[in-house]
Formats: sequence, C-alpha cells, structure tokens
Amino acid sequence: MDCPSEERMIRMKLEGIAGIQSLKFDIPGRRLEVYHTDSSENIFAALDALQFDSKLVSSEPAPDVKDSNRQQSRVLWQVLTINFFFFALEILTGFIAGSMGLVADSLDMLADSIVYGLSLYVVGGTVSRKKNIAGVAGLFQLALAVLGFAEVIRRFAVHGEPPDFHLMIIISLFALAGNAICLYLLQKSKSHEAHMQASMIFTSNDIMVNLGVIAAGVLVYLTASNLPDLTVGAIVFMLVARGAYRILLLSK
Repeated sequence: MDCPSEERMIRMKLEGIAGIQSLKFDIPGRRLEVYHTDSSENIFAALDALQFDSKLVSSEPAPDVKDSNRQQSRVLWQVLTINFFFFALEILTGFIAGSMGLVADSLDMLADSIVYGLSLYVVGGTVSRKKNIAGVAGLFQLALAVLGFAEVIRRFAVHGEPPDFHLMIIISLFALAGNAICLYLLQKSKSHEAHMQASMIFTSNDIMVNLGVIAAGVLVYLTASNLPDLTVGAIVFMLVARGAYRILLLSK
C-alpha cells in the first residue's frame, strides 16, 4: 500500500465485510489499522486476494473505539443543534426580509441538520453503512440544489422589490459565527470516516455561503436592487450542488 489508488482498492474490497467499524490508513508507513467486531478471517482473505503482500503486525483490543463513537455523537449533536437553530432563524428572517440569499442559506442549514442526524444514526456502524448514508446525504443535497436554483430563476422573472439588507447582513453574521463553531468542533474530532468528512464539507460550504449573503446585503444597499441577492442565491445552490458531488465521491 504505497499510493491513494491502492487505498481506494482496499476500501472497495473491505467495505462489504460485516463487523468493520473503521479503517485508518498510514500510506507513508504502509500500514492499515482495521477496527472490527467480528472474526478477522474474512478481512485477511480479502486483503490476500489483492496480492499486496500484506501481513499481520499485531492484533489487540481497542477500547478507545467506544470512546471515539461517544465523542462523534457528542460533536454531531452539538452541530445539529446549532444548524437547526439557524435554519429556523434564517427561514423566518429570510421571508420577512424578502431575501433569497437567506432562504437559500436556511435550506442549506436544514440539509446539514438532516446530514448530521443521519450521521448520528451510523456512528459505530460498518464502513459500508457509513458510505451509504454519505451517499444518501449527497443525493438529498443535490435535489435541494436543483429545487432552489429553479426558485431563483422564478424570482429573476418576477422582478420584485429589493430585500431588507439590514436583516441579511446581521443574520448572516450570526450564522457565520455559528458555522465557524461547527467547523471547529468537527475538525477537533479529527475523524477521517466518510460521514464525518461529509459533515465538514457541508459546514465549509456554509461559511462560504454566509460570506456571500453578507456581500449581497452590501450590494443591495449600494444598488437598491434585488439582483445581488438573487445572484448570490443562485451561487449558493451551485455551491450546494458542488458539495453534493464531493459527498457522492466520498460514498464510493
């Protein structure tokens, strides 16, 4: 095992084996740590079939797996709570302010809340189960992006009044702080599992969205037009679609 392509081959070979909880790769050291609950015979058979000259270095109990699962659950509950709070806040203020940017961001927050909820469901589950959940999350986000982009096009055609830029900027600043906290919590967990990596991608997208909505609010103030808000709304859903594509890649 000396390159990412070989890592991918190993993941594909092991992902269907029951009892595997997580895989930890050290490519420079040519080492793989497999955390599992069932017999290791199927694991060795699958690795031998790849003909990578693999051998057992050691096998020992890993009491920290449960601690890691508890830590993941705690972090996911924290970011789930933060995201759902800001979804409710932004969807309400988005309609009050008439801002497509805030509405788009709120729906993105809702998508994140669902992803974190699904991630909580798979903590401690098998590798294949975690990848399947990451795939479901990616498809959900892609569907949300398509629907949101269609709404942006509809609003472009209507030519409505400019949104309330005060609410756009203030609420987005609060949301930006909330997402920064979420990203810090997720990165602090140092998890490389698919469902946790998916969560970090979602949160990183949110930070870019918050900055975009703030910029749109400033432009609405300067131009007295709703076009900056709608433009940012369109960009938001493009970012959502891009994030969905990256999530789907993780699930393979």
